[in-house]
Amino acid sequence: MVRAARLRRSADIELVRKEGRSVRKDTFSARVRQTNEPDVRVAVVAPRSVGSAVARNRARRRVREAFRIATTSGRPTSGLDIVVSARREALVAPFPQLRDEAATVLDGERR
Repeated sequence: MVRAARLRRSADIELVRKEGRSVRKDTFSARVRQTNEPDVRVAVVAPRSVGSAVARNRARRRVREAFRIATTSGRPTSGLDIVVSARREALVAPFPQLRDEAATVLDGERR
């Protein structure tokens, strides 16, 4: 995922956490906020409950890649800021499930 597509500032992340709509899936939970920007920006976090640092990094990478594929797979993009919190299931779930859940979040918010 390119840097422009990442939600990086802590103030932006806090705004999404406070004002965003909550979405829960098997492998992650997300807070989604509509914006006027033309791009979709994503921040992925993994709490300590996911496991060791290695496990958290792996979960973050898998979820980030799922959202990268979902945002670039020909779907129309609109302004969304998304903060995703990975769950332990993100480590063992098949990647197509991660990708489909990410696409479901994006499609549900674009209506």
